[in-house]
Amino acid sequence: MKSGFVSIVGRPNVGKSTLINAIIDRKIAITSDVSGTTRNIIEGIYHDDGYQIIFVDTPGISKPINKLGKILNKQATSLTKDVDLILLVVDIASGIGKGDKFLMENLLNGDIPVILVINKIDRVSNETLIMAINEFKDYSFAEIVPVSALENDNVKHLISVIKKYLKDDVKYYDDDIITSSSTSFLVSEIVREKLLQNTEEEVPHAITCHTTKIENKKDIVNLYVDIIVDRASLKKIVIGANGEMLKKIGTLSRKDLENMFQKKVYLELYVKVIENWKDKERYLKELGFFDYE
Repeated sequence: MKSGFVSIVGRPNVGKSTLINAIIDRKIAITSDVSGTTRNIIEGIYHDDGYQIIFVDTPGISKPINKLGKILNKQATSLTKDVDLILLVVDIASGIGKGDKFLMENLLNGDIPVILVINKIDRVSNETLIMAINEFKDYSFAEIVPVSALENDNVKHLISVIKKYLKDDVKYYDDDIITSSSTSFLVSEIVREKLLQNTEEEVPHAITCHTTKIENKKDIVNLYVDIIVDRASLKKIVIGANGEMLKKIGTLSRKDLENMFQKKVYLELYVKVIENWKDKERYLKELGFFDYE
């Protein structure tokens, strides 16, 4: 048995969550086109004959504009220290910019091997891809692996490359466990994903979701989730005219949740206003965001 811990890092919206879902072959991290979708540390456990890889999907590293942003950056950077390998994911379709190169310089200064994962290759020409690979050949990356996480292209090859860097001989998780995230967290994230995908541009960064109660019965699961927004005007948008938006979010969420629980789901959504919740330490702790030193 070979095992190890692998941190997935990168700028917001480079496809880290899509990559971890492709590797684990199950949806354990939400995805959307909105920058900065991932807000918590998500562990995904990959199992194979003789191998176990614990992947840590981190929030995207960017310039923080509030206390939440500072916490997320600390979470992401703290998880580049005590791992066996780092995957630095870049988005070749949007271009590899100053923020990516800043991360490269910082990560390559350490003792942990770094694999450069060039993502979204399905959206560029072979010529563009070859130019990008050649550009970074002179950097001290352990490997450079191009992939399309969305199309599941070259992901198996990436896994085979990662296996070479595993150092432990310990089985950390049972074979049936694919994530260390709690059930309440997964429920909250599914609801938040539907909000990200279906509300106006101004809404996503101003909301979070918090599962307050789970009642798991024989034939049904009763779920109660608070949708928290930072101002009253957004509450109206989330609820929608005659409650239509909230009803839509509930219907879409319920489909994923029933697939997750493999039984009927009753979902109750409440919309609450907490002004400036992203800057209030008390609420950040209650909502599951922890300040990493």
